[in-house]
Amino acid sequence: MTSIAGKIGCTTETLRRWCREEASRRSAPAAQAPDDKARLKLLEREVKELRRANEILRKASAYFAQAELDRQGKW
Repeated sequence: MTSIAGKIGCTTETLRRWCREEASRRSAPAAQAPDDKARLKLLEREVKELRRANEILRKASAYFAQAELDRQGKW
């Protein structure tokens, strides 16, 4: 590292830090990929459930609104 640092015009410690940062950057996506896939699957399932719940609530709201209108017309 000392000889290379001198050739490119930086300090040895700077080159060492750059190498560590690059190594961690290269290994990070590979290490997180399975975890990201599991998280994505979980989030997709949650979105599906929330959409289904919203649809149920929308239909229930329409039903009760119609029932309220029908009841007011009978009085």
